[in-house]
Amino acid sequence: MSTDHQKLANFIWSVADLLRGDYKQSEYGRVILPLTVLRRLDWVLEPTKEAVLTRYEQLKTAGVQNVDPVLRKTAGLSFYNISKLNFPALTGDPDNLATNLRSYIGGFSPGAVDVLEKYGFDAQITRLADAGLLYQVVSKFVDIDLRPSAVSNHQMGYLFEELVRKFSEISNETAGEHFTPREVIKLMVNLLLAPDEDDLVTPGIVRKIYDPACGTGGMLSEAQDHIQAHNPHATVEVYGQELNGETYAICRSDMMMKGGNPNNIAFGNSFSQDGHEGEHFDYMLANPPFGVEWKKVEKFIKDEAARGHAGRFGAGLPRINDGSLLFLQHMISKMKRPEDGGSRLAIVFNGSPLFTGAAGSGESEIRRWILENDLLEGIVALPDQLFYNTGISTYFWILTNRKSPSRRKKVVLLDGRGYWVKMRKSLGDKRKILNEDHIAALTRAYMETLTIADDPSHEQHSKVKVFQTTDFGYQRVTIERPLHLRFEITEETFALLADAKAVIKYAGGQALLTAAKSMIGTAAGSRSEFAMKLAKLGKLPATVEKAVWEAFSVSDPQGEVQTDRKGTALPDADLRDNENVPLNEDIYEYLRREVQPYVPDAWIDESKTKIGYEIPFTRHFYVYQPPRPLAEIDSEIKALEAQIQELLGEVTDEA
Repeated sequence: MSTDHQKLANFIWSVADLLRGDYKQSEYGRVILPLTVLRRLDWVLEPTKEAVLTRYEQLKTAGVQNVDPVLRKTAGLSFYNISKLNFPALTGDPDNLATNLRSYIGGFSPGAVDVLEKYGFDAQITRLADAGLLYQVVSKFVDIDLRPSAVSNHQMGYLFEELVRKFSEISNETAGEHFTPREVIKLMVNLLLAPDEDDLVTPGIVRKIYDPACGTGGMLSEAQDHIQAHNPHATVEVYGQELNGETYAICRSDMMMKGGNPNNIAFGNSFSQDGHEGEHFDYMLANPPFGVEWKKVEKFIKDEAARGHAGRFGAGLPRINDGSLLFLQHMISKMKRPEDGGSRLAIVFNGSPLFTGAAGSGESEIRRWILENDLLEGIVALPDQLFYNTGISTYFWILTNRKSPSRRKKVVLLDGRGYWVKMRKSLGDKRKILNEDHIAALTRAYMETLTIADDPSHEQHSKVKVFQTTDFGYQRVTIERPLHLRFEITEETFALLADAKAVIKYAGGQALLTAAKSMIGTAAGSRSEFAMKLAKLGKLPATVEKAVWEAFSVSDPQGEVQTDRKGTALPDADLRDNENVPLNEDIYEYLRREVQPYVPDAWIDESKTKIGYEIPFTRHFYVYQPPRPLAEIDSEIKALEAQIQELLGEVTDEA
C-alpha cells in the first residue's frame, strides 16, 4: 500500500476521533466501513448518475417492472442508485439528514442495499443522530476524494483492507473469528500457488478461487493479488461465502471497491445453503472456525451424508462438536476433475483433524478416504500463538487431485514451528509473527520436496519428511485371551445372585435363593462337574439360569478354559486388548513378535479388525533429549548449596 493511500486510510480512520466516547473502540468499524463503501460507490456512480435517473424515469413511465438489468447496463456496473440525492447533497439539509440518508441508501440496487443491511447501518444512523454526530461524521466523508481517477479499484481494495485490518486489530477479542493474520495468509497462498508459477504466467489465463468461510475476504484478496502480480493480464474470479452478516458485508464491499462481481460472495451457511452449488474452482483456501459444532445443521448434513458420495459428505461425519473436516469435504466436492485441469486447496486446521477419532470413526474414515484417494499433498505445522483468538498450534493441509507422477502416493510433512519472531506488542493471543524470511524459507523447503522426486538425503532433513500415504494407516486389531473360570458358591457369589435382576423378578426366586444358600461351600474345577452339583436347584428359566452361572463363575488364571459347543475357546472380556498394527505389516507376524512371547495363548479376533488412519505429526518430528548426567546435576546442587550457605553467613554477620 502506497504512502498516499496509507495517509488516506489514516484520514478516514480519524473519524474515530468524533466517535470516541459515544462508541467503543471495537465499534468504530460499524460506522467507518459502511460510510467508506457509500462514499466510494457515490463517486463511482457519479459519471452515469444522470443517465441512470433519466432511464429509470423512462422505464417507470413505460410500466416496466424489471428495471434492474437495464439500469445495470446504463450504469455500466453491477450496481446503481435511483435516488436523486448524492453524498454532497445530503449535508445540505442537516435537519433531515437521517431521513435523506436512509432514502439515498434505499435508492441503491438490491445487491448494494443487501450489503448495507448486513452492516446493520440503519441502527448506526439512529445512534449517530441521537448522539448529535451524524452531520459531523457524514460531512467528514463528503471531504474525502475517492474518485476512480484518484484512487483506482486496486488501490481502493488495499485502502479498504487497511481499514478492515485496523478494525480487526483493535477488536482483537473477536478478530480471529473472521480475520486471519496477513503473513499467515501470504504463506498459505504461496504454498497453494507456488507449484503452478509457470502456468500462472500464461497469457489470457482465467482462474477461479473460492473460500467457503471467507470472513472479510483477506485470503481471496491475497490469492488474487499473487496471481495478478505474476500475470497482470490474468483474469481472476473470486468466490466466497460467509455466515456472519457484518463480515459478509465487509467482504462483499471489498469486491465492489475493486470493481469485482460482488454477487460472487454468498451469504449463509456453506453446508446447508451452498451459495455456489455445482460450481468447481481452480484454487480453494479457507480458515474455518476451530472446534465449532454443527448441531444446527445436523439433520441437513446427515441427510446428505446418507446419499454417500452422491453428496458432499460421503466419506464420513466427524463428531458433532467440530465441523472442520466437513469444510474440507465441502471444498473437495468443488474440485475440478483432473481431466479438466484439477484443483489445489489449502485449509487451516488445529491439531484435532490429524488424529482425533479411533479406527472406524467418522474422522478416521475421512482421513482414510483422502489418503486412499491420494488427495493429500502435504501438511505444514505452524508456530503457536500466530492467531488473534487462540494460542494453539495450527496446521496447513494442502490437497490436490493432480499430483505429479513423482509425488503420487506421497505426503510431505513440513515442520515450521520454529519459524517465528516475537511481536513487540501482542494482539489478543497473537504473540508471534512470520517475517518475510520465514515465509520464503518455508515456501522454498516445501517446493523442494515437490520438485526433487526421490532424494533420500533431502527427505531426511530435520524439518521435512516425505511419507507414503499408507504410512499413516493402521489395523486396529483385537487381542483375545481365553476365559479361565472356577465355580463356587460362597457368601460373596451368593450375594451376587441375590442382587441379579432376573432372580428378583422370578416368581420362584425366594425358593431358589433358599436352596442356593444351603449349598454355600460347594465348588468345582470344571463347568461340567459344577453343572451336576447345581442340578438340585431344579429346572430354571433361561434368564435365571444365566444369572446363576454368572454369579457362581469366578475368573481364575488357573481355572478351566471355557469353550463354546464347537470346542473353541471363549474370550475373557476383561483381558481383551487392542493393538494398532501398521497397515503394511502382517497382523499375525506382529502377534507372534510383539504379543505371544508374553501371552502365548493370545489370538486375534479378525471379525473386529478395523482400518484406521491418523497423522501423528509431532511424533514424526520428535527428537529425543537425553537427561543431563547425574554428576552434572549433582555439582550444580552443591554449588547452589554453597551459595545459600554463603548468603546465610552474610546475614548472620550483619545480625
